[in-house]
Amino acid sequence: MPLGFNRKPTGKPGEWFYCIKHNKVEEGPECPAKDRLGPYATPEEAAQALRIADERNREWRDDPRWSDRPKGEGAE
Repeated sequence: MPLGFNRKPTGKPGEWFYCIKHNKVEEGPECPAKDRLGPYATPEEAAQALRIADERNREWRDDPRWSDRPKGEGAE
């Protein structure tokens, strides 16, 4: 897959990724890093990448230690 400017995708064979552009699991460097989630240890884990990302995003969003308010401002 051409990336332009003689750049090659980063990653290693044996690492599994989920390509969000092509909606598929791939091993090693197939698509550019900007289009991939991973690496994951197994193809089964990579197939769950969108669910894993959703869970992690929800955990961060709901983390009581995180706030967009400047320090010192209380909850209104």
